[in-house]
Amino acid sequence: MAETRRKWWQDAVIYQIYPRSFYDSNGDGIGDLQGIIKKLDYLKELGIGAIWLSPVYRSPQDDNGYDISDYQDIDPIFGNLADMDELIAEAKKRDIRIVMDLVLNHTSDEHPWFIEAKKGKDNPYHGFYVWREGKEGVLPNDLKSAFCGPAWEWVPELGEYYLHQFSVKQPDLNWENPKVREKIYEMIRWWMEKGVGGFRLDVIDLIGKETDRMVMAEGKMLHPYIQEMSRETFQKGDLVTVGEAWSATPASAMLYSNPDGSELSMVFQFEHMLLDQEPGKQKWDLRSLPFVEFKKVLFKWQSSLYQKGWNSLFFSNHDLPRSVSHFGNDGQYRVESAKMLATILHGLQGTPYVYQGEELGMTNVQFGIEDYRDIEILNMYKERMEQGYAEESIMESIYAKGRDNARTPMQWDDGNNAGFTQGSPWFRLNPNYTEINAKQALADPDSVFYYYQKLIRLRKEESVLTDGKTVPIMEADEKVFAYIRESEEADLLVLGNFTEETAAYQAPDAFRGQETLISNYADEGEFGLLRPFEAKMVIVWKR
Repeated sequence: MAETRRKWWQDAVIYQIYPRSFYDSNGDGIGDLQGIIKKLDYLKELGIGAIWLSPVYRSPQDDNGYDISDYQDIDPIFGNLADMDELIAEAKKRDIRIVMDLVLNHTSDEHPWFIEAKKGKDNPYHGFYVWREGKEGVLPNDLKSAFCGPAWEWVPELGEYYLHQFSVKQPDLNWENPKVREKIYEMIRWWMEKGVGGFRLDVIDLIGKETDRMVMAEGKMLHPYIQEMSRETFQKGDLVTVGEAWSATPASAMLYSNPDGSELSMVFQFEHMLLDQEPGKQKWDLRSLPFVEFKKVLFKWQSSLYQKGWNSLFFSNHDLPRSVSHFGNDGQYRVESAKMLATILHGLQGTPYVYQGEELGMTNVQFGIEDYRDIEILNMYKERMEQGYAEESIMESIYAKGRDNARTPMQWDDGNNAGFTQGSPWFRLNPNYTEINAKQALADPDSVFYYYQKLIRLRKEESVLTDGKTVPIMEADEKVFAYIRESEEADLLVLGNFTEETAAYQAPDAFRGQETLISNYADEGEFGLLRPFEAKMVIVWKR
C-alpha cells in the first residue's frame, strides 16, 4: 500500500459546496464564487483538502446548473471566469484544491452544439447528439426520462426525435462520435491548465449508452471511453476524479478505481443509500432502514475494494436528504447522532465527503409544496396527485427524501436570513437556523464542527485510517455498527449506536482500557455498553 499512500486524496476529506446555497456576496439572494472565497478560512479551519463545486458553468438553470450551455464560462449568477481564477488561487494558498463537477452525458438544449445540431441533418454538429428518425407520436422505443415521461423529444423541422435521459432541455451527447470526445477532452485539459484539482463526473455510467438496445448504464463501451478520457486528460495531472455511478457494483468499481490509474480515482455508489425504499420501486416509496443489511452493504464494499480499488464515503450530498435526519435523530439527540454518523463514516477506508452544513448537523425541512423548488419534487407531486395518492403520503415522502432538504441556504449565524444573504434568498431557509448555525458551532468547543475537525485531523495523523483493513464485528446486531481497522501499526475499534437506547457491544478484550482517539460523550462510559447514539474510536498500538 506504500505506493497508493502517495496519492493526496487518500487521506484528504472533500467538502461539497452547492454554490447557490452557500454564501451570497452581492445581495441578489443567490450564493456565488466570491461568497465561497469569503468563506475559505472557515473551510481551512475545518481542515478539508478539496472543495467539490456543484456546477457553476453558464446554464439556463433548468436543472440547477446540470444543464450546461457553455463548459468554458461561468454563469453570471455565480460570477465570471476571473472569479473562478481567484477562487482556485485563494484556495491553493490554503492548501485546498477545487474539484469541478463535469456533466458529460448531456448538455443544455441552449448549448451552441445543440443549436447547430437542430439546423439540419448535414450540420457537422448534428451527430454530437442521439437522434432517431420517426413519426410524431410514434416513439423510437419505451425509454423513460429520470424526470418522468418519455426520454424522446420530437423536432418537427427535422422529422427526428432526440434522446434526453433527464429534462427535455438536457439532450444526450453521442459518445460514439469521436469528435464529441475530442471536444470534451480539449475542454477538460483547458480546466486542468487553469489549475483545478480534479473532477466529479455526473452520471458517468450513462455515457456508454446503447440506445436501441435500451441499455443506458454500463454499456459495453463505457470503460473504453473512460480509459481513453483518462489517458487524454486526467493522467496528465495530479487529480482526484470521482464518477457518479448509480449502477456501480463492486466488480465495476474495481475497473473505475483501478489503482493503476487507468480510469478514475473512485466512484460514488449508492447501494447503501437505496435501502430504505421499497425494493423495485421509486425512492419515494418508503420503508424502515434494514440496519443489518445497511451494514452488510457497506462492509461488502470495504472488503471488495481493499487494495483493489478505492471507496468514496458519504451519507449525504445535494441529491440526498440530510444525514442526521435520514439515519440519525434530528431532535433530542441531534448533536450525538450527527457525531456518531461522522465517526462511523470517517472510520471506514476511502475518501470521506462532507456536504455543506453536515459539519453543523443541519437537518431536513418540512415546507408546503408551494415552497419547494426542485424539478424532481414538483414533477413527482403532480404525477402522484393525478394518480390519486393521498397528499399527506406524498408530502411525507418529500419530507424524507426530497432533494431540497439539502439545498436550503447554509446557516451561518442567527441573524437576518441566517447570514446567508443581505437580499431575498432564492430558497426558503430552514427555520431552525437560530439554533443551528456556524457562529454558534465555532463558539462551542463541543460542537459538531469541532468533532468533524478532529476526525479530519485524525485521518492525516493515523495511517490505520488510510491503510487498515476493515474487519466487521457484530454483523447481525440490530443496534450497533462496529468494526475493527487492522494495520501493521495499530488496530482501531470503531463503534456507533444507531438507536436512542443503551446498547451492549462485544469487542476483543485487548481494547479494554486502551486510548480513546475520539468519542461523542464527555466521559469514558462503561466498556461493553454504548449510550444513546454513542460513538467512539479506541486504538491499540502495535509499535
